[in-house]
Amino acid sequence: MFDRLIWDKLNEECGVFGIYNHKEASQLTYLGLHALQHRGQESAGICASDGEKWYKHRGMGLVSEAFGKGDLEKFSGHIAIGHTRYTTAGSSKIENAQPLFFRYAQGSMAVAHNGNLVNAAVLRKELEAKGSIFQTTSDTEVIAHLIARSECKDLPGAVKDALQYIKGAYALLVMNENQLVIALDPNGLRPLSLGRLGDAITVASETCAFDIIGAQYWRDVQPGELIVVDKNGITESKHTETTQRSICTFEYIYFARPDSDIDGINVHMARKRLGKQLALESAIDADVVTGVPDSSISAAIGFAEATGIPYEIGLIKNRYVGRTFIQPSQELRERAVYLKLSAVRKVVEGKRVVMIDDSIVRGTTSNRIVRMLREAGAKEVHVRISSPPVMNSCFYGIDTSSREELIASTKSVEEIRQIIEADSLSFLSIEGMIDAIGRTDSAPNRGHCLACFNGEYPTEIEFEEALPALKC
Repeated sequence: MFDRLIWDKLNEECGVFGIYNHKEASQLTYLGLHALQHRGQESAGICASDGEKWYKHRGMGLVSEAFGKGDLEKFSGHIAIGHTRYTTAGSSKIENAQPLFFRYAQGSMAVAHNGNLVNAAVLRKELEAKGSIFQTTSDTEVIAHLIARSECKDLPGAVKDALQYIKGAYALLVMNENQLVIALDPNGLRPLSLGRLGDAITVASETCAFDIIGAQYWRDVQPGELIVVDKNGITESKHTETTQRSICTFEYIYFARPDSDIDGINVHMARKRLGKQLALESAIDADVVTGVPDSSISAAIGFAEATGIPYEIGLIKNRYVGRTFIQPSQELRERAVYLKLSAVRKVVEGKRVVMIDDSIVRGTTSNRIVRMLREAGAKEVHVRISSPPVMNSCFYGIDTSSREELIASTKSVEEIRQIIEADSLSFLSIEGMIDAIGRTDSAPNRGHCLACFNGEYPTEIEFEEALPALKC
């Protein structure tokens, strides 16, 4: 899509939401997906059940586009899961929209998954060799096939069985007519939280989804945890004892909504501290601080507070562009950033501007924003990045370019500065970033995954291995 060519940012794969024991489960799931819209804009869907009958709908585009007038009116049931998707594994088409629904020997199930499996391709090849027929190109379908092949007759046991064979990142929701099964990968790479709404139990990728439905945050799902919610209540267990928290650091830096809390840390406040730490490490004499909307605003405020330089809204985001499908010429690529951003001339004209951004991926957008500020009259443009240089690809569900396309993998900070045409450029240090976010986890790196910064992956990245015989 044209958007991906003009907006040089990392992209999350998706968001998941589920609820059990509520008479308006589908409608509340719809609202929850709206709160998680920032995590995926390519498709959305809901599966629900009343204990006997299934209700299903998936569509392309935003949640409001995927569900038309009357689509939810036919829905009923006390249990539902929903999904909003951004493509990293599998192409963008309706077949890959989630939740995926399956009928198999033990009944029916729906599956929604946030993350990416590092061994999905090998598992898929082995499963096909053993007779499995795939209907999608999504790695989520691999999980469903493993569940269906299990010798366990109950859904929770089959899910636990299947999880022994997959590697990578997964915040997973699986439901049948009467049970909701929740699971998080052994490293807790993706966020997943539990909430309560009266007698109902809710689960969501981010706590902001609880606010929109009036639910109260209960707790975070722990790495390696498997939770079953059914008529008997809540059953908490582990699907593996080998766990080590390694949450994606970019959830704090960029992906999560500012009003969400991750492991008890408010995202907005964490980003402000990132900005303050950035000021301690790379202060500059300037007249005004501005942030690239939206994810960098909190860091820009923190930088301004720490330095005493006034914060101003120097860049405005156009929120009504939507998805753009025109075929871009080189000239259009050069001007396309103006579709989404514009500079406030009266704020930056004649000023020494500090531009705060959360990351630099390929450098193309940074260059265009620097040029935009200069065209609006900025006398100097100093770029400060509230994360370390992104030097390595992610295999866990973030749409990074290949390592060769990541500008920091081959260029020094000074070379990047010249490419983006800034007067100065500084990145936040890894140590400063960890301190600023404020996690107190005893795990290595205080429970952060730092792979995209230092190349140290929390799991083995294996692409060739045999699939053992499945047994319960």
